[in-house]
Amino acid sequence: MNSFASLRPAHYLWFALLAAGSFLLAYLALRPQPPTEPLAEFKSWQAPLLQPLAEGRLSLAQLVDAAPGELWLQPRLEGPRLLYRAELAENGRTWAVEAELSLTSEQRQSLQQATAAQVADGEVPLGAGLRDELGPQKIAQLLIKPGSALVAEASLLPTFGPPRLRLQLAAGEAWVYPEQGLTIHLAERQLVLLHWLPVARMKAQLKD
Repeated sequence: MNSFASLRPAHYLWFALLAAGSFLLAYLALRPQPPTEPLAEFKSWQAPLLQPLAEGRLSLAQLVDAAPGELWLQPRLEGPRLLYRAELAENGRTWAVEAELSLTSEQRQSLQQATAAQVADGEVPLGAGLRDELGPQKIAQLLIKPGSALVAEASLLPTFGPPRLRLQLAAGEAWVYPEQGLTIHLAERQLVLLHWLPVARMKAQLKD
């Protein structure tokens, strides 16, 4: 008996639908995808924040103007650090900001002596008065983390361009942009952290 004779019209319809579905999936897979939009906030932050930091001239006062926040004292074995923490919100996204103030060894030692009792229990917030007093102090490094909204890897290339270096890490990957003083940390194709340094400092580290 011819096996095709046992096929009903409904079977032919099913095969036709299956073939059409396969062609549709293949077309969607091969169709050019629209380009991912860049993260527009980084363009607006370039002049007031990112360019001055890259040039080593971003001050605490400039950062406070862009993102009001708090100054924190963090104890470390090599001497305390001063960290400024705030949030930046734009284009429906919120970003957590942490900046470390640039301190000389003498300033670090003086700060350690003056606050030895305060830091016994860990990090402590410092008042707005001291934050304003330290306004001219330069920023040594800037960390920016995405808030509640996930930021996909695909949006980073149109924002920052192709990286000079790609480094595989124990957990994820790092994209390095020496000319911008930027290192991008990713995990599972999602942005984890943007780490900015003055360009001269980053290039010195890469030489080492």
